[in-house]
Amino acid sequence: MYIADTKRLTHDGAKKMMAVAVDEARKAGIAIACCIVDAGGHVVILERMDGGRFHTLHSCTTKAVCAASNKRPTTAKGAVGQDLDVTHAIGLALAAGPERWTAMEGGVPILSDGECIGGVGVSGGDWQTDQRIAQAAVESIGASWK
Repeated sequence: MYIADTKRLTHDGAKKMMAVAVDEARKAGIAIACCIVDAGGHVVILERMDGGRFHTLHSCTTKAVCAASNKRPTTAKGAVGQDLDVTHAIGLALAAGPERWTAMEGGVPILSDGECIGGVGVSGGDWQTDQRIAQAAVESIGASWK
């Protein structure tokens, strides 16, 4: 009753997701940064492709952490799914911590049998491409992001 059995993301799983993310970015002709975190938001793998802009390391990490924390894809919605205007989105990011919450799309949780075991964040393309790459990475290990 006091100890729970939990699932966890392995390093091999994170490496597989990273390889898929980089491959998908190459197919799209873009240079991305990708971060994969565990359920506690701790970085397992963080990479930036050649040509990727340096600020993308920070944004992909924040996307991954936010997705893992909220257990849902990153969007400009609040904790209970309400639409946020710019002022509220900035306020939420400041309240939660700029490394913990973002309104930028491109982060998805890693769900296994309904349990969140981490998050993937991608930055470097437009938001639809970032999100598509993150989703493909999660699906590559047989996990779900929704």
